[in-house]
Amino acid sequence: MFEYLYLVKFLIIQSAGIIVAVIVGGFFVFWALYRLNLPKTILSIFLMLLGVYLFLFAPKVLSTRLEYPFSLKTFGPANGPAIPLKNILAFFKNVGRMEKVADIARDPNDIPAPIVRKEPTKVKIEITAKEVVSEMSPGVVMPYWTFDGKIPGPFLRVKEGDTVELTLNNDPSSVNPHSIDLHAVNGPGGGAIVTGVLPGESKTLTFKALNPGLYVYHCAHPDPAVHMAHGMYGLILVEPKEGLPKVDKEFYVMQGEFYTADDMGDQGLQVFDAKKMLEGHPEYVVFNGRTKGAAGNMNAKVGDKIRIYFGNGGVNLVSSFHLIGEIFDKVYPDASISSEPHKNVQTTIVPAGGATVAEVEFEVPGNYILVDHALARMDRGAWGTIKVDGPENKEIFDGVIDTSGNSGH
Repeated sequence: MFEYLYLVKFLIIQSAGIIVAVIVGGFFVFWALYRLNLPKTILSIFLMLLGVYLFLFAPKVLSTRLEYPFSLKTFGPANGPAIPLKNILAFFKNVGRMEKVADIARDPNDIPAPIVRKEPTKVKIEITAKEVVSEMSPGVVMPYWTFDGKIPGPFLRVKEGDTVELTLNNDPSSVNPHSIDLHAVNGPGGGAIVTGVLPGESKTLTFKALNPGLYVYHCAHPDPAVHMAHGMYGLILVEPKEGLPKVDKEFYVMQGEFYTADDMGDQGLQVFDAKKMLEGHPEYVVFNGRTKGAAGNMNAKVGDKIRIYFGNGGVNLVSSFHLIGEIFDKVYPDASISSEPHKNVQTTIVPAGGATVAEVEFEVPGNYILVDHALARMDRGAWGTIKVDGPENKEIFDGVIDTSGNSGH
């Protein structure tokens, strides 16, 4: 029901703006003609010419202006990022067929097991671009664009030297065309130029995984920033030939930004605001697609060695990735896993469209908070928790825990 109420609200606001503009403009013209005491014949001719003009030219003007926001001029290589009115209306037409996802956040534990084979092989992957509806927070409803119905998209795991056959489907309920650009691909557009799919279509890309590392993938259909700002991103790991060092747990977390016309926390169906995106002012900055998206699902034990695969879906902000209460034992900057890791790192920079791999061993039980250490973003939703169980170690950490909520971080 909320989607149809929003459609009524949207059409009323858009129509009211046009009607008020026409009434005010017409009133001004009539007033000017009346003050000039022009004959009725001239007035009639003027009105006739105005009618002909509106009949012939107004549809051409309005067809490029009925979008949100109005009259947004940009200089990128593609149309946009304003959303055409026809796409908005198509959303309301299709929304009844779109999946209503109870929880948009991908579980941070949802990672394929490490690859144990020694030789490269052919790997087949199938992904579906799918537009769904879910909650950013209770009562705040978002039209998300996804890979496989969750944010981030599925964690892809291949080995250096593998030949990858990737098929991208676009669900028939989608409104928009989509594609996939994998930063691990050596070739034009990272594969985007051969995977553009309309709703209901499928296309296949074949590539060889040449470079070990952790890479972002995302939709790159024009305007790419709009698709990423709706949630279309994920990570692909190309394991080195010798594999990665063994750890006890692996977690998958991605940061993203969402730009809504309504203010942060306003309830109801949200509409994308391209102007806010261009200005770099997101209403929500979150882990795994929603507020508290990476909270409550990550668990470890004292003595566990864990590895965090962290990516930044952007589209504007640099993330200062930090684990409150711990120091990363190893960090592979820019996710360059074939390079020597940095050791004893407190905070690591992850650019938009980039990733990092961080490893840590826990000595003390408790709740450890993942953040972007541009800490105002915690209030916009960018945080998660790792719950660590096990025996206390008072030689390393001792004291009375403040449960009043005033202990800071």
